Amino acid sequence: MENEKLVSVLNDLLTKNYDAEKGYKEAGEKIEHTSLRSYFEKQAENRYSFGHKIKEMIVKYGGTPDKGTSIVGDLHRTWISLRDAFASGDKAIYDECIRGEESFSNEYGEVLADDVLPPDVREMVTMQKDSVDKALASLRTMEGFAA
Repeated sequence: MENEKLVSVLNDLLTKNYDAEKGYKEAGEKIEHTSLRSYFEKQAENRYSFGHKIKEMIVKYGGTPDKGTSIVGDLHRTWISLRDAFASGDKAIYDECIRGEESFSNEYGEVLADDVLPPDVREMVTMQKDSVDKALASLRTMEGFAA
């Protein structure tokens, strides 16, 4: 994979992590249940950490990390509709977070489908996808908290 394409893919993941971090922060501020609030705060921290690791890879491969979220960009971004769910209570926030995590996991899977990722990038993306998948599984066990 040429560096320019790799940097573009990494910047896309970085922007999605910015979106997810912001979405989790907003969810943590709006959710009533304390266990879900703690979960959302932890996930916001994880996405912040993911972003820093991705930035390191972007710089390593000669790129400049993008700044900011894609909120004014494409409406398909994972966390855009989270705001709309806030008016509907904990269950709507929870459901939107599930949807967002599923989408996020799929997007990481699409990146991993590229057979020519450099080994260090593949390792980082795999670790982050595994973390997203574990977080999604954990979130699914909390469904009763959002009812």
